[in-house]
Amino acid sequence: MRSISARAPLALLLALPLLAGCLERGRSPIAESMGDDDQYCQAGGKVAVGSPDYVACRKNRDVQRQNAEARTDRRQRDLGEYMMNNPDRH
Repeated sequence: MRSISARAPLALLLALPLLAGCLERGRSPIAESMGDDDQYCQAGGKVAVGSPDYVACRKNRDVQRQNAEARTDRRQRDLGEYMMNNPDRH
């Protein structure tokens, strides 16, 4: 019979993919698809970090990201409501 110390690495190995999923929590696919805000707002080195144009660009990117996430959340909620209200259609 195997000892407890021999089972621990096996249990950890099996739990590792589940723990890796926890690390991705909080990362938005929308944020990743928009790319690097810093690089985008510097416009290839033409705009200095901290300048009014740079700050306005970063704020604009944040608003765009928030709006895109709100649209995605709304679509997901609407789909769930549709599925609850029309159980015979899927």
